[in-house]
Amino acid sequence: MKIYLGGPMTYYPQFNAPNFRVAAEKLRADGHEVFSPVERNERVIGRDFHVECPTGSPAEAEAFGFKLRDAMLEQLTYICLDAEAIALLPGWASSKGTTAEWAVAHALGLPVIEITP
Repeated sequence: MKIYLGGPMTYYPQFNAPNFRVAAEKLRADGHEVFSPVERNERVIGRDFHVECPTGSPAEAEAFGFKLRDAMLEQLTYICLDAEAIALLPGWASSKGTTAEWAVAHALGLPVIEITP
């Protein structure tokens, strides 16, 4: 199954990248194809800037070339065109970006998988 992995990032240490990595690994071990925003950012920016941004501040990310509009466009496009389900990390409901992703997935009738710690 093609799964979009969402969760809170802003103001989390390293943009919550460690938790995204663990969840993506588990989903792949179960045989799923996973779109992870952390991996998307590394692909687009060309390096793991998450490690170099310890506070998860948007200003830190922008200094590395991160553009929220571009990221959201790619992520929502994946949800609309490719995702068969969306998986959400703990804390997702307090994230503006993730609630937007959830709303699109919900509108499309995609199954929602809540990742538990």
